[in-house]
Amino acid sequence: EEKQVKLSTAIIVGALVALIGAVVGINWNTWFSGTIFSNKSKSVVDWSSLDTVYDKLAKSYNGDIDTAVLVEGAKEGMVAAIGDKYTKYMSPDTASDYYDDLHGNVGAGIGVEMGLREGYIKVLRTLPDNPARRAGILAGDIIYKVDDEEVWNLTAEEISKKVRGEAGTDVKVTVVRDKKEIDFELVREEINNVSAYVDYDGDIAIITVVRFDNNTGKKIQEMTSEFKDKGVDKVILDLRDNGGGYVSAAVDLLSLWLDGKEAMEQKSKHYENYVSKTSSGKDILKDTKTVVLVNGSTASASEIVAGALQSYSKATLVGEQTFGKGVVQTLLQIGDGSVLKVTTAEWFTPDGSSINNVGITPDHVVERSYDDINKMIDPQMKKAKEILRE
Repeated sequence: EEKQVKLSTAIIVGALVALIGAVVGINWNTWFSGTIFSNKSKSVVDWSSLDTVYDKLAKSYNGDIDTAVLVEGAKEGMVAAIGDKYTKYMSPDTASDYYDDLHGNVGAGIGVEMGLREGYIKVLRTLPDNPARRAGILAGDIIYKVDDEEVWNLTAEEISKKVRGEAGTDVKVTVVRDKKEIDFELVREEINNVSAYVDYDGDIAIITVVRFDNNTGKKIQEMTSEFKDKGVDKVILDLRDNGGGYVSAAVDLLSLWLDGKEAMEQKSKHYENYVSKTSSGKDILKDTKTVVLVNGSTASASEIVAGALQSYSKATLVGEQTFGKGVVQTLLQIGDGSVLKVTTAEWFTPDGSSINNVGITPDHVVERSYDDINKMIDPQMKKAKEILRE
């Protein structure tokens, strides 16, 4: 069914989220094996005005007040008032969902990756052999409604939660394509959401990293052990649409090319500055001709990898300007299961560059349109193979 629709021009405010993806770059146990170097000083804040507001509210509001809900709202509001799109207060339930996303435990859904594009949450790609692709949902579609509820003004994370559910249950997803509404009746399925995998094209190994789990780097190290047996002497590292994840996993991955080298430096107001270095003795790809594929959804931990390989001239970058997330978040446990995800540092590439709000410029700029994606045409991959076979 198709209907004409005019979307609001309001801009959605929120961080890029990959379902995969997005996730953000996280400095998991902070700088040194979980040791926090905190600023001892404490600010004195006068909270009496909040007491006054609550007192007047309690004495005047014509209805019941759930104080637990008010407290949660106050926490969220206080953190949001900082104005940093990456710093968030997460209730226990929200925190649990966040950890599931970070580790790819998405449960049942329809198999789409989505992110903020041109003011709306759009489908970035559909996953093979999943309900969305089989039904005809395409990259570039705007997610407009879920079960007839308008969601176009929500974040990708909020929409993802509405799309997910128990395997075998129905969900109606309405997209906007070419200014027309299109309805899709789908049945949720368990999603096989691996963090990384390897394909081969002759002597080229194509390593696709979907996100950086805490052990993604080590998994890829294991995958590369069979490269020699397969005659691999060239590598394509595909980081497109990878919204990030654990910094430690990115450094583990870089250890395949860089032997005991600086991967990135973190500079912080409240924590000691820290240089992350790759492991020694694992650089089995150090002399392997490498191309890294990037695009506008390559963010955070993915940019750490791309930036370091470019800085040391270990790889040629192909694709589009990356997202530009050059800050690190730390997950701080509140104690009741809630979590404060707070920006604690800015990171810099080995050559001292900050990519925050700027991104990384590829050595070869090659665009790939939504139409290309839907037709399974990949000019960026084609360019990468041409470079490797020159």
